[in-house]
Amino acid sequence: MKRTHHTGMQHRYVYHFDGIAVTAGWHAPLHASIRQTDVHRTLASMSEAAAPAGVKLNASTIAEPFSSAVRQYIEQDMGGVGPKLVGLLAHGDPAAKKYAEWTGKACARDGIRYELREVPKDELLAALEQANHDPDVHGILVYYPCFGAFPSFFGGTMDDFLRDSISIKKDVEGLCQFYRGNLYRNIRYVDDEQTQKCVLPCTPLAIVKILEHIGIYDKTKPDGNHLEGVNITVINRSDIVGRPLAAMLANDGADVYSADIDSLYLFRRGKLIPSDETQETACKKSRVIITGVPVKSYKLPLEWVSENTVVINVASFKNVDEAELLKIKGVQYVPLVGKVTVAMLERNLLRLYENFHWKPKKVWQ
Repeated sequence: MKRTHHTGMQHRYVYHFDGIAVTAGWHAPLHASIRQTDVHRTLASMSEAAAPAGVKLNASTIAEPFSSAVRQYIEQDMGGVGPKLVGLLAHGDPAAKKYAEWTGKACARDGIRYELREVPKDELLAALEQANHDPDVHGILVYYPCFGAFPSFFGGTMDDFLRDSISIKKDVEGLCQFYRGNLYRNIRYVDDEQTQKCVLPCTPLAIVKILEHIGIYDKTKPDGNHLEGVNITVINRSDIVGRPLAAMLANDGADVYSADIDSLYLFRRGKLIPSDETQETACKKSRVIITGVPVKSYKLPLEWVSENTVVINVASFKNVDEAELLKIKGVQYVPLVGKVTVAMLERNLLRLYENFHWKPKKVWQ
């Protein structure tokens, strides 16, 4: 990867966005002697000049049906009393606090009981264990990073240890070893009877739902092949977003180029393959480019973006020059995905509640 910006660090969350689809028209008196074909040609030419070549998509439109389904389910099937989600915050990172704020507002709107617990770092593990054993808590969300690269006595980092310490019955983000292992092995159910679906990481799942909404997924093909023949580049290989996302897309049939600070790999179903492509050539051949670079100065080179490409930004910084990107013919651009991420968080919570805490009819299939 020919740049100096680090892309391996996690950066899962974004917190506000506005998207608009702009159309333009033209009208003027026309002399009766002008031929009809010339009129059509003139109108088409001026419309093309006035309208943007690309379109910015509003992710709120994608999130709302999921949020609405959560609200309706809690109101009609749970008597208006939703499951309880506990968020654990052990640092002052503004991005994490903003995500916590968004989560609280969305949960209050949709009928989910949400409690943010701010604790010192040295008390975080005890707070997590307390939530694990509290029968009134149905989902646990830890706002990472907590300890960064600080090592754990048990191996790996402390953040890794925290992720693996959350009960599978309450891991609303699907980041513990159990769900992680199932994701990479393409095991989609918790139980052998295949009645309880696994939860998936919220931001990668949000991107999948966005791609489904746009029509990148071909539902006429068999399950597991909905992305067959689609090339995708993901510029981020964090354990929170980029890596699980690449695996999820590959498990659905895509060829996924996974780029990090010093390497580029090709993800195919069940395989990670060294690639001779550069980040530039991978992007140029991709139908979808997903950027998640947590560096303010990073910008995706627009000469790498082909016509009719879908570009999705999951970083809190804009990884692309938006105005110039939208000049490229047929581009569909999603600048931020935060509201869809929160909708997937709520959806995951209800799935955990149904799987392990309550047994109503299944609606989250």
